[in-house]
Amino acid sequence: MTDRGNTGRLRTGRTTGTCATAAAMAAVVFLRTGKLPDCVAVPLPPGGHLDVPVARCEPEGHAVRVTVIKDGGDDPDVTHGCDIQALVEVAPDRSRHMTVEIEGGIGVGVATLPGLPVAVGRPAINPEPLRQIETGVRTAAGPDFVGRIRVIIEVPDGERLAEKTMNPRLGIRGGISILGTQGVVKPYSHDSWKATVAEGLDVARALGLDHAVFTTGRRSERLYLEANPDTQPTAMIQAADFFAFSMAAATQRGFVRVTWALFFGKLVKQAQGLAYTHARSHPVDFALLAAHCAQAGCAPALLPAIREANTARQALDLLRPDPALPALLARLTATAAQAARTFGGNLCAVDHALFDYNGERLA
Repeated sequence: MTDRGNTGRLRTGRTTGTCATAAAMAAVVFLRTGKLPDCVAVPLPPGGHLDVPVARCEPEGHAVRVTVIKDGGDDPDVTHGCDIQALVEVAPDRSRHMTVEIEGGIGVGVATLPGLPVAVGRPAINPEPLRQIETGVRTAAGPDFVGRIRVIIEVPDGERLAEKTMNPRLGIRGGISILGTQGVVKPYSHDSWKATVAEGLDVARALGLDHAVFTTGRRSERLYLEANPDTQPTAMIQAADFFAFSMAAATQRGFVRVTWALFFGKLVKQAQGLAYTHARSHPVDFALLAAHCAQAGCAPALLPAIREANTARQALDLLRPDPALPALLARLTATAAQAARTFGGNLCAVDHALFDYNGERLA
């Protein structure tokens, strides 16, 4: 784990998969030795280990429940600080081998829609953390162990936490997912958001949909659904700033149409052809916007103010009285759609649902 300390660096965290593995390993060690380790060295999927502290241990009949506290580091993670538990039981096995069974219990979601990394009806423990848990359990038991080890992963507050995630949209009911391809959480990780976009597209395609609606956040999603109430919720994908990635992912999965629901500032950035549209790293090019305004027939007197604007909202407010605004919006959406098609390999149709900052439909 990276401690920010005086260096200014963001602190990494540990995934739910790593926490579940640590809890299961500590439980196996306790059942084998009668002693609970303060910390366990958890194997990570890419290789190497991460030392994870153990919070507590509670015997339950012939089994034992071990709790590890989820630490998301400096990532804005809804599961940060929650209990990740493993209820573990060891029993003889006549096969004279070690067998490991891993299930989900309270607070771990269950897949109810196709297209997810786990089959319908199975607990939402993704394949990589499932392998991580089994590897950790086998390591903790030791190569000479013979018997059956049954592991139930639970998250007591999982059902409530899941309402703050995309799980309900993805058809994962009753709790959170146990995730983590790397075993560690990188603060503000692009990879985790991209994985959510890809997973949402997989579910939509598995349900037979060929039209995806990408939104840049919850507000643009709400506005689109209010204007298009018949849209299937599984068609709605919060793509945020991942313009190029989302288009490529949609076309790779065979979508024939994509709609982007967004606000003026994001449209301008898409028209710039930016692969990623976050405000901090990829600002609006106001000189280019002014050039679009000129070509759309906007009043020449407005152009200096557009070039010097501080925000896209300010630019839009300046343009509202201009009768050429519809022509400008048509030009920007056409340019943004062409950029989107290029990122998608020119394999699907693209249109836009554009809203102003007051929530009114612009184009």
